[in-house]
Amino acid sequence: MPSTSALTPRRELWLLLTLAGIQFTHILDFMIMMPLGPRFTELFAISDAQFGLLVSAYTLSAGASGLLASTYIDRFGRKRLLLVLYTLFGLATLACGVAPTYGTLMGARILAGAFGGVLSALSQTIVADVIPFERRGRAMGIVMTSFSVSTVAGVPLGLILAEAGGWNVPFMAIAAMVGVLALLAARTMPPMTAHVQAASGRTALGGIGQVLADANHRWAFLFSALLMCTGFTVIPYITIYMQANAGVRADQIPLAYLCGGVATLFTARLFGRLTDRRGKVRTFRWLALAAVPCLLAITLVQGLPLWGVLVVSTLMFAFVSGRMIPGMAIVASAAQAPLRGTFMTLNASVQSAAMGVASVVGGLLISRDAQGLVQNYWMAALVGIAASLLSMVVAGRLTLHGAAPAAQ
Repeated sequence: MPSTSALTPRRELWLLLTLAGIQFTHILDFMIMMPLGPRFTELFAISDAQFGLLVSAYTLSAGASGLLASTYIDRFGRKRLLLVLYTLFGLATLACGVAPTYGTLMGARILAGAFGGVLSALSQTIVADVIPFERRGRAMGIVMTSFSVSTVAGVPLGLILAEAGGWNVPFMAIAAMVGVLALLAARTMPPMTAHVQAASGRTALGGIGQVLADANHRWAFLFSALLMCTGFTVIPYITIYMQANAGVRADQIPLAYLCGGVATLFTARLFGRLTDRRGKVRTFRWLALAAVPCLLAITLVQGLPLWGVLVVSTLMFAFVSGRMIPGMAIVASAAQAPLRGTFMTLNASVQSAAMGVASVVGGLLISRDAQGLVQNYWMAALVGIAASLLSMVVAGRLTLHGAAPAAQ
């Protein structure tokens, strides 16, 4: 792994853009499932709770895979490991596109989660390895612009492809993009192998033990879990609720993702700069607080005209995703540098497990009445709001390595 000084500004930007592209396909593969929820419930004759399990299977698999990856992630060069996992992720996504039944799709989602979850942790580890603390918020903002692009272009385009060619076409398109980006990553990324020598003196379980022995790491894991629980009691069921209760037509759903994506395309960079200028914890707290009314409002848009629904969903996308920029900068900075790879992989497991549990909880809280309307969706939002408020408290307990106290 080259030092920060070995990377020219141009090479650093190319590295961040490559990671953003990889994150784009990983995020899109996960996100495209949610607006396709009504199609899956009808096609496979499954309940909303069973659809929630389909979403959760991906995240829970990612969590289990992250635990396994924490035993080996620091023993291989970052580039080599990223390319292997990314290729396997592409094959798993292709398997999703050809799955003929609910059971086989479930199996393919489990495989996609197993490889995709580790990719996210590895990308964040590379950013923390290469980018110094004082510019890490901006770097995270660039990489996490992938969320904006996936919502502004990826999800709407995926839904158009699904309308034109069937639900499986978006997965095939994502697999094709993975092939192109893997070739780009092979050409543009540096090897990043300096950490391998540092890891050679400890056993796999010893590295995990060192990470867990640090109280700051344990608080960071709790913080990460709360980050994920905040949104994922609500997010997987937005499309189902919008179509069933708010009267939004299937062909209008891409508008919600388009508007939300355009907004976050601008706010992600803004929040990244604020994270570095105003402090990571302070910026996170303001954004976490702003997300609270948005989470509740998205569950209560029944009766609003389409423009009102779009205003609420756009604000929700902007602030709920916006929290993640200072949030992930906080998490990456809470890790001890020699243990960062193992820490970030374990952290990805915590996040994936929290997302899976939150999705299941949300699915259990909501129900359908005799007319097919979604009931008790607001209760799922209250669980997410409680997690958001707790995360604001936990953030203050974390020590951020590389920062002066005033800069945290």
